Amino acid sequence: MKKRATERRKQILKATFQAVVDKGYEGVTLQDIADYAGVSKGVTNYYFENKEDIFAHLLEWLTSKIYEREMRSIEKEEKALAKLQTYLDNVFASPTENRQFYRVYLDFLSQVKGNVRYQQVNQQFYQNCWGIGQLIAELGTKEGVFIVKDTEMTAKLMRGVIDGMLIQWLMQDEDDLHKIYKKMCLEGILTLLHYQREES
Repeated sequence: MKKRATERRKQILKATFQAVVDKGYEGVTLQDIADYAGVSKGVTNYYFENKEDIFAHLLEWLTSKIYEREMRSIEKEEKALAKLQTYLDNVFASPTENRQFYRVYLDFLSQVKGNVRYQQVNQQFYQNCWGIGQLIAELGTKEGVFIVKDTEMTAKLMRGVIDGMLIQWLMQDEDDLHKIYKKMCLEGILTLLHYQREES
């Protein structure tokens, strides 16, 4: 029974995500969510308190899923540089995935000021992002490939470069530029980390 409830909630969250991608945060109604999920409006009300509750759970589900995927990927790598490259491969997942996520995420950010739950979820997301950056910076410093004095501040700057590059790419709205922006992002972060390139 519990598994069925978990699956139904996930079904509704996935449907909400697609509805927000298509219609925007303000344009989505509970009826839209029910229609996208292929269930009755009563079913959405059974599993979630209201539209805001669904959206808060959606933001938490999305950001947690991204963080877990990124952590799994970097844990497979031993060296700091490989962890960084794998991390960016996951962050720059694909033009479609990045476009959909940021379309939804930026919509949520416009609502953060007046919503404590959104603020908490967003803060946790950034804490997770900074944690990954700090882990990579500390390991690279220990290995002698990066020169970083303040890993906490550097981790925040790393995330700033990532978000900045992805938002710039979004504004260009050209899929062909996705790989170029990922490469620029890597180069920008390596500069930030004072990467000690091996002399050929």
